[in-house]
Amino acid sequence: MKQTTLCYIERENQYLMLHRTKKADDYNHDKWVGIGGHIEADETPQDCVLREVWEETGLSLEDCAYRGIVRFRSDEYEDEDMHLFSATRFTGEIIDCDEGDLAWIDKGDLLRLTMWEGDKVFLKLLDTREDFFDLTLSYRGETLVSATLDGIPMELG
Repeated sequence: MKQTTLCYIERENQYLMLHRTKKADDYNHDKWVGIGGHIEADETPQDCVLREVWEETGLSLEDCAYRGIVRFRSDEYEDEDMHLFSATRFTGEIIDCDEGDLAWIDKGDLLRLTMWEGDKVFLKLLDTREDFFDLTLSYRGETLVSATLDGIPMELG
């Protein structure tokens, strides 16, 4: 099972988002996502998120809150456990990313972007919950068919 991280870096009611447009054979192609990537064999999720943010953005995080785990289950793609983080303090200057284009997006505009439907679920949780959460998102192809939050099925739609 794939182990990954994802971080939403916040500044003035905006998140730094990555529009995935540059990688070949990218199942996230043309979607907007947070910053993250695959956990290497010798890394903790925290080590990974700090490394991935640095590599993809040129930013060094000064705070990094571990917000939850998101379990992706799919009939088409490899299952994935994603460790979700948020950050509000950082140093550095944004660099060009070889995976796509980085942009600061107002939180109020996020849900209008092209993204996985499940991403909209955990983006809402980032804004409404302070505690750690466990979210399972099940897909059939690219269609979200069920979501379970802390063991309780959620209503979709």
